[in-house]
Amino acid sequence: MTQQAPHIGQSGPIIRQLDEAAINRIAAGEVVERPASAVKELVENAIDAGARRIAVEIADGGKTLIRVTDDGCGMTPADLPLALARHATSKIDGSDLLNINSFGFRGEALASLGAVGRLNVTSRAAGHDGAEIAVTGGKMSSVRPAALNGGTVITLRDLFHATPARLKFMRTDRAESQAIGDVIKRLAMAEPQVSFTLRDVSGGGDGRQTFRADAETGDLFDALHARLARVIGSDFAANSMRIDAEREGFHMTGCAGLPTYSRGAAVAQFLFVNGRPVRDRMLIGALRAGYMDVLSRDRHPVAALFIDCEGALVDVNVHPAKSEVRFRDPGTVRGLIVSGLRHALSEAGHRASSTVTTGTLGAFRPEQTGARVYQMDRPSAQARAAGYAAQAPGFAEMQGDYSARAEPAPDTTDSARTDTRLGAARAQVHENYIIAQTDEGIVIVDQHAAHERLVYERLKRQMAEHGIAAQALLIPEIIDLSEGDCATLLAAAPDLAPLGLTIEAFGGGAIAVRETPALLGNVDARALILDLLDELSDQGDTEMVRARIDAILSRMSCHGSIRSGRRMQADEMNALLREMEATPLSGQCNHGRPTYVALKLSDIERLFGRS
Repeated sequence: MTQQAPHIGQSGPIIRQLDEAAINRIAAGEVVERPASAVKELVENAIDAGARRIAVEIADGGKTLIRVTDDGCGMTPADLPLALARHATSKIDGSDLLNINSFGFRGEALASLGAVGRLNVTSRAAGHDGAEIAVTGGKMSSVRPAALNGGTVITLRDLFHATPARLKFMRTDRAESQAIGDVIKRLAMAEPQVSFTLRDVSGGGDGRQTFRADAETGDLFDALHARLARVIGSDFAANSMRIDAEREGFHMTGCAGLPTYSRGAAVAQFLFVNGRPVRDRMLIGALRAGYMDVLSRDRHPVAALFIDCEGALVDVNVHPAKSEVRFRDPGTVRGLIVSGLRHALSEAGHRASSTVTTGTLGAFRPEQTGARVYQMDRPSAQARAAGYAAQAPGFAEMQGDYSARAEPAPDTTDSARTDTRLGAARAQVHENYIIAQTDEGIVIVDQHAAHERLVYERLKRQMAEHGIAAQALLIPEIIDLSEGDCATLLAAAPDLAPLGLTIEAFGGGAIAVRETPALLGNVDARALILDLLDELSDQGDTEMVRARIDAILSRMSCHGSIRSGRRMQADEMNALLREMEATPLSGQCNHGRPTYVALKLSDIERLFGRS
């Protein structure tokens, strides 16, 4: 007995033309997912209108009130009804959808908001009177005169009142408010010359200001750096590298955190394409690959990267929310991000995050006393020597013997200078930590972690100079795949060959693996190829083989480096410090942990109450 499909009646399906209200509500489901989506659309419209001051007010997580006020160009009374119509926009003329240089271009936001909430638009353009128009549940009122100095005020009340079922999918007021804050912060990073304020007016009154970013001045890079410091935090600004790289029509700027300034989750990664905040798997994967050699798998980089290119090189008309983009040449963009980050990390040399120093100082707990502390001037070396000589008999003689117990044998070469970044070695404690003196304070170096990074970088240089040895398989491994997967792997074959992995077509959907990297030893060729295929399908690159080779080099460097417990002579310690200063990425070991901690003398004095 056959059962009839439940959605088809006895007389067959009937095709109907949906009314305008239903069409707008369906469109709103794509454009307005939650209150944060509405805020994003309205603020982007304000930016497109040339606003320099944007104020956002919300109540109850944006569910009952969203008000966006800007000082942009405004709209004339004749433009207001058209602005609320679907697919009506001033951003494009429809002739070229591949060269879009504005945030908005679909002309759906206001119509969608009016279909699911109570929307009121008040605006005034230069040389025209102010006017307002309202729309509730898709029904539009007539245009009325209104008092307004300039710009636009858009008020959205009772979001989703026309589709109450959507309210059941909303999160708590706090979660929705946080999502709105994240949207404002991302747009604030994209537009450092614009002032933003966000105020929560739940319960009435003036409410409380939850975010404020005044317009930044200076050149573009200085303004961006100042805005990132305000939005992400001053710690990020102090522990980040400036990025500026170009490749084949793409320009990348921004700031990326030092490897030792990382997070336990990917919550502080901000990516922008032509000023538009985006969430793109390929870009996130490239960001991760740029830090692959300096971060452990459970740590995530902090970065704000801005990629600019001609509008024809990127398609932003991919998703109604405009949060996804598609590049004409994604490989070029990925290569730009990876190489730009690695170059910046190399330029940073052995620089370590200042938060490591802060954490070290926080770990010290000096005994608290109630006695009043009097500040003394720090004496010079000559004054100290004279003071020792003036002490009781025997004290001056004890000075040399006492100091010699901690200080290594004197080293008069240039390797023992204190005016370098890591200074001159003065002692080794617990057979693992080198204490060095600089002109500004002291440096504590983990000898094993530091030497591990130095050996690792040396092995990588040798690998780059002499290539990666390949081992030929006695019997080639034949792997059956689909024709599409086979084509994907063969297209990547030229990139795999320098890594010691040689594959060839074997007819149909099969490939033959003839050589594998010698460093990998006895490797399961089939498993390796399938893993590569998954990575190519997901991210479009072949970094996995190199990552495995680097992991082996890392293990080799770990076993070949100076072990904890080995006593080092003064010349050995100073040679290690000088090599660290000359080696890129020496501020962190192969696993992303810091190799040294620098303490300024002023910080040490504060620990003893001398400041």
